[in-house]
Amino acid sequence: MTQKTARSKSPPQDPSGTSPPEIETTSSPSHPSNPDASPPGPTTTTNRPRGSPPTPTSSTSTSTTNPTSDDLDQLLKGLKLSRIRTILGRELAHAEAQGPSYSDFLARLLREEYQCQQMRYMEYRIDRAGLPERWSLETYPWELQPGVRKAVIVQLASLDFLARAENLVFIGPTGVGKTGLASALLLRALQAGHRGLFIKAQELFDEMYRSLADHSSRKLIDRLMKIDLLVIDEMGYLNLRPEQSNIFFKLMEERYGKRSTVVTTNLDYDDWYDFLGHKEMVGALLDRLRHRCTTIRITGPSLRRSTDTA
Repeated sequence: MTQKTARSKSPPQDPSGTSPPEIETTSSPSHPSNPDASPPGPTTTTNRPRGSPPTPTSSTSTSTTNPTSDDLDQLLKGLKLSRIRTILGRELAHAEAQGPSYSDFLARLLREEYQCQQMRYMEYRIDRAGLPERWSLETYPWELQPGVRKAVIVQLASLDFLARAENLVFIGPTGVGKTGLASALLLRALQAGHRGLFIKAQELFDEMYRSLADHSSRKLIDRLMKIDLLVIDEMGYLNLRPEQSNIFFKLMEERYGKRSTVVTTNLDYDDWYDFLGHKEMVGALLDRLRHRCTTIRITGPSLRRSTDTA
């Protein structure tokens, strides 16, 4: 009798010609030596090709570095976010109590920082403009000055005259509030983003005189031409040299139709010939100044006397 020899069957070949990957099986250990032990749980089987990286389990954690208060403080200081640096503790406490979304929390911080930076920038612009006092349309004592029509000033505060490069001239005796109104309009222009400058007439003419010594008159005129709203305060009887008047005429000639100028004075137009000198030149100056100009004459009481008696 012929004895048959059993042959083990080879695993089926993949159509591509490669053998399937070997499979590792991991089972839960049993506890035969402890009869009181709980029965083993269900067998966990992980099928993965040999050589592949193990799958992370729930016990695997990614380490994170939480910034400390000092870290945050230094970062905010380096980024010059001074307002956020000031309010961060308060806002963190608010976030823990209210539980806002991440976007709401970030928006609160950035909004406060933006508003603070805008205020600082405005203070810088006001300082650069040389405003002597913080007069505004809201703080002007309208009830004490019946010589001013509030509706006219409020209309000017819309700054339409700036867009048209028109001028303003306030004429009236000392103390009636000319400087206050001019300053309030300049403040409104600064708040609207325009470049402005407040300067006393005497200081302006002194600067013009100094520019003659170092031949910088052209540079001075160019600098003043960049100013959107130039306020010249207390234009009155000044002791001027012909060279100063010439530079002033040149300045007003170049600003004509391009930039707005506000002048406060206690002299009517006819009196300008007396302190500016050259009659033909003054006539040409006034012609340009008054061509696109709103003239406001104030004949009311002195605000200084009203304040003293109050």
